[in-house]
Amino acid sequence: MAKIADKIILTFKEAANPQKAQHSQRFFKTAKGEYGEGDLFLGVTVPQVRSIVKQYQNQVKIEDLVELADLLIIHYHEVRLSALLLLLELFKGASTQTAKKQIVDFYLAHSAYVNSWDLVDLSADKILGQYLLETNQNKPLQQAPSLLINLAKSEMLWERRIAVLSTFAFIRAGEFLPTLKLAKILLNDQEDLIHKAVGWLLREVGKRDEKSLINFLDQYTLQMPRTMLRYAIEKLPENKRQFYLNKKY
Repeated sequence: MAKIADKIILTFKEAANPQKAQHSQRFFKTAKGEYGEGDLFLGVTVPQVRSIVKQYQNQVKIEDLVELADLLIIHYHEVRLSALLLLLELFKGASTQTAKKQIVDFYLAHSAYVNSWDLVDLSADKILGQYLLETNQNKPLQQAPSLLINLAKSEMLWERRIAVLSTFAFIRAGEFLPTLKLAKILLNDQEDLIHKAVGWLLREVGKRDEKSLINFLDQYTLQMPRTMLRYAIEKLPENKRQFYLNKKY
């Protein structure tokens, strides 16, 4: 796998576009003090990244997980993106829960490198969320999985975003309790990227079960940050949107 990693990195460097890299540096807020401080880009587009991943995905096996870290810990954003896409392909192809747990454990052990909103958003629900959904099947869901609650209380911004984005897997399965529980935990979070993520997931709950969203809004509108509220009510009928905006302001 180390040789494959070297080949993948070389492929990315050959596809590098310095002009696009400069744009990405600005778009992903990489300046000092911004959320993506220090992140580096090669200027490789997402379709190009996916094309490179497709070239190599059949060569990466479950036994290569440790070596996959060679890609995940690299400074270049697009290479880390490719590592997560390869990890996702491994998860989708895993035939046992033991293998899936191995992948999830690897994902969590390297959460410090899943350190941008796009990296979290393409991986959290499809790897961690899907695994937790499967392991909770046929069980009465009385509360959010404790793992997600712990992540939601993490000091690391990206682990908190991983927590709430993971609940998207539950939402798609018609289980809304995990999202609502984590939204409550994250009401007073100081990060705008968390406000957006929570509001987005609440909106997804409301699209499927408006009553659940309304019950949450009735309890917590006054406590919700502005961005979280605006994202959450985006798909509600105009009269209800105005009701909660007026209640807030």
